[in-house]
Amino acid sequence: MTKKWRHRPSQTKLHGKVYPAMLRSLLLFTLYFALLPNGLAMKAGAAEGQRWLAYYSDKASPRDFNAYALLVLDSDYRPELAPLSEHGKTLLGYLSLGEAEQHRHYFGEVRKEGLLLDENPNWAGSHSIDIRDRNWTERVIYELIPALLHQGFDGVFLDTLDSPLHLERQDPQRYQGMTDAAIRLVRTIRKHYPHIKIMLNRAYEILPQVAGDIDIVLGESVYADYDFESKSYQRVPKQLYQQQLAYLKEAVRHNPALKVFTLDYWEPQDHAGIAAIYREQRANGFVPYVATVALDRIVPEPRI
Repeated sequence: MTKKWRHRPSQTKLHGKVYPAMLRSLLLFTLYFALLPNGLAMKAGAAEGQRWLAYYSDKASPRDFNAYALLVLDSDYRPELAPLSEHGKTLLGYLSLGEAEQHRHYFGEVRKEGLLLDENPNWAGSHSIDIRDRNWTERVIYELIPALLHQGFDGVFLDTLDSPLHLERQDPQRYQGMTDAAIRLVRTIRKHYPHIKIMLNRAYEILPQVAGDIDIVLGESVYADYDFESKSYQRVPKQLYQQQLAYLKEAVRHNPALKVFTLDYWEPQDHAGIAAIYREQRANGFVPYVATVALDRIVPEPRI
């Protein structure tokens, strides 16, 4: 089956732009880490030898994943899981916590429950969810996660929590409590599923509160991103790059066992550029993967 949707970069930023409130917070973290003793710095090269990827299609064969130990896959458009599991792969199923997409089977029910908010202006058919509503928590805990585990996934990849965080920043009165609800939702998932693997995409603002409840934090578009206006891959501005590093390292300070993965986007034919991103992120102590923005193909790490 052909994949009918595209992965979207996290809504903490919209195509490379970070909201002012977050910029101030990020700057404080950057200054904070500049004063930390060297003993708290993440070890360079700690990510050597580890491989992971995010892949949202069903075209690849099991052998195409041989080089990777952990796979983030879509719940609907994906390869067969059994052959991958038999070869020792850790499999995480995609779960959108902050938005609901029209093609998901539960979209109509969520709409009837009155949980849908505004449509994402950058991604037609995807609506923010009022995560403060108990019905959404119950659906996540008792329906969506069990369905992923029943398919054969070892855990979940939690995406789009940046959306409700952004809504509260944008309109604190109307969306009061979204941030607290996001923290509560992650903690509830961990409480009900203490043994599964949990990877959280960005959600930098709540990382200090939930770092102990997740196994992996993903820094998406930390070093390089795709600009939809110019239709080109670009370096993330240096200040924003440094600020995201501060957030990720602060999360590790709260939970030293936490792993940091990164997902950067780059032109697949530029092998030298991709190799440079891998070197940079491994030097940070992170576990990197570099992909195209659609995430519908596997981009091997260049051997240069």
